[in-house]
Amino acid sequence: MTRSPENSHECDVSVSLQNVSISYGKIDAVRNVYCDIPKGKVTALIGPSGCGKSTVLRAINRMNDLIPDCSLKGRILFEGNDLYAPEVDPVEVRRRIGMVFQQPNPFPKSIYENIAFGARVNGYKGDMNELVEKSLRKAAVWEECKDKLNQSGYSLSGGQQQRLCIARTIAIEPDVILMDEPCSALDPISTLKIEETMHELKKSFTIIIVTHNMQQALRVSDMTAFYNAEAIDGTSGSKVGYLVEFGDTELIFKSPSEKATQDYISGRFG
Repeated sequence: MTRSPENSHECDVSVSLQNVSISYGKIDAVRNVYCDIPKGKVTALIGPSGCGKSTVLRAINRMNDLIPDCSLKGRILFEGNDLYAPEVDPVEVRRRIGMVFQQPNPFPKSIYENIAFGARVNGYKGDMNELVEKSLRKAAVWEECKDKLNQSGYSLSGGQQQRLCIARTIAIEPDVILMDEPCSALDPISTLKIEETMHELKKSFTIIIVTHNMQQALRVSDMTAFYNAEAIDGTSGSKVGYLVEFGDTELIFKSPSEKATQDYISGRFG
């Protein structure tokens, strides 16, 4: 994907969702999302279960393409380019926009090969030892595994495995890192280390995180998007998600514009 010339405002935008609606079969999962996600920031997507947060996240790097009957209307622009244009290669999208999943999922390979494998597949020609060390350092897990790089990635603790997965994502040099509840399976100490890592990573990457943890969103994010869901008329209990409001995290938490946002962050529902 090439960079399109854009105006100065859009140069500060990494990902732009323009009237995005996503459906599974005939059922809408989320409707009419407009949102400009800034570069070099951490943006948190919050909201109750079933409001479409993870669906929106996966749409940003076309992971939903892998789900039968999932369709998207509207446009998602990445650095001014339509990610769903016919000529765009989804594999290249996923290289530029990496993803860290809810459960740590190391490759069944050594720690070293977890980092080197993706870089090698993507044609990396530099010093692989240097790339492995740099990636593990950026993910704050180098000190814990520098003496056992030939051991399996599964030999690490859960929190270390998740940081290994972050390092694996960093190694292919993406522009954006998506994180789908990356700490939900981790203990508080591991969660803190991941959060500290995110503060460092945003110096080099744009980060978008889905989280159910309000304190985490407040600690790690610069911007927050609050999603909610409403019942779909004529269906048996189905709900459709929508974006309620989006803005600076501090403002969203201290003086939200919408009552639903206030009710959610204060624990009245969700």
